[in-house]
Amino acid sequence: MPNVVVVGAQWGDEGKGKIVDLLTEHADVVVRFQGGNNAGHTLVVNGEKTVLHLIPAGILHPGKSCVIGNGVVFDPEVFVMEVDRLKSRNALADDAQLVVSLDAHVIMPWHKAIDIAREQAMGAGKIGTTGRGIGPTYEDKVARRGLRIRDLLDAGRLERKVKERLPAAREELRRLGATPDLDEAAIVARYAELGRRVARYAADVSLWLHRALQNGKQLLFEGAQGTMLDVDHGTYPFVTSSNTVAGNAVVGCGLGPTAVDYVLGISKAYSTRVGGGPYPSELKDETGERLRKIGGEFGATTGRPRRTGWLDVLALRYAARVNGLHGIAMTKLDVLTGFDTVKIAVGYRVDGKVLDEMPSDPELLERAEAIYEELPGWSEKLDHLRSWDDLPPRARTYVKRVEELVGVPVVGLSVGADRGQTILLVNPFRA
Repeated sequence: MPNVVVVGAQWGDEGKGKIVDLLTEHADVVVRFQGGNNAGHTLVVNGEKTVLHLIPAGILHPGKSCVIGNGVVFDPEVFVMEVDRLKSRNALADDAQLVVSLDAHVIMPWHKAIDIAREQAMGAGKIGTTGRGIGPTYEDKVARRGLRIRDLLDAGRLERKVKERLPAAREELRRLGATPDLDEAAIVARYAELGRRVARYAADVSLWLHRALQNGKQLLFEGAQGTMLDVDHGTYPFVTSSNTVAGNAVVGCGLGPTAVDYVLGISKAYSTRVGGGPYPSELKDETGERLRKIGGEFGATTGRPRRTGWLDVLALRYAARVNGLHGIAMTKLDVLTGFDTVKIAVGYRVDGKVLDEMPSDPELLERAEAIYEELPGWSEKLDHLRSWDDLPPRARTYVKRVEELVGVPVVGLSVGADRGQTILLVNPFRA
């Protein structure tokens, strides 16, 4: 049975949550494999809006299993809050629907404090972190000094590990000019309590998923952030702290590469970026503001206004290469309605030279000036359309041109925020 990976093909915020929610109908299990609650997936079902930061976007489908893998950094307070909100809306009637890896690393109070203090100390050189403690938690993971969910379930182990880690965390905060407000006993008591809340969901996820595959279950892997924010393959150092690309889907949950059959990249019909870093097709004019306003381009996690720009096919081709994309789902096509012309960045001009592929050197990318191809726009509204043939000819021309330039077929189109406002041309689970 086919298993599908959904990844962001731009700088994040592409609408992955909506596509995961849509495709969950065809899957049995949805697996979140990286990132933390710095992600924000907004779902609209029958006009009702749900924003999730940690729990997989498939949770609104009764009877579907949702799994948080070992590659995720886990904030138990956020998790408990999301569980309680879902239960208050009768969206998580069965606790067995949700599974959390015992080996996921836990975001502790010092991680959040260090994250914020570091960003403030950087001044103008800020990366644009959400301040949720994501980076410092991954740092402790790699340094082999982190706490995992299994540590919260053993009171003695939790106390010992907090006692070992806290002095160095306090010292770093002092060096950063912050006043550490980290009470050891209070932290141990609080996280032991959170551990008791999480315990019913905690399991060996690798084994759990292996058995699901043996039983013929179809998996949908849900990525967070986007390709251009990958710690290895993104616009370093303006990136997140994990691997966001499709190759990490299996690493982040304890399966092998043969578990993946189809990779779907999600891209807006234009582009956005949050935080600092190079962004060649950025629009700092009225057109950019118009895209921001019509598209509602404000972060689901932070509320920060997103930088906006035309679609960049060099970035999209790069994403296709490093993820091995089989198809692209293009979201927010409806936002482009009403523009007299729409543009696509088809090249960069850097230091007098024209490039047709994204440079690997981020400093070159910082100096890049986008070269555009211009297409006629359309005025017809799209939100009520449900088939390819119903789309205005100019909208179809735009989509087809993107396909030609990227070399990957567009297999889905979103024409509105609601789950139903989607045109699925190819079902990845049936491809």
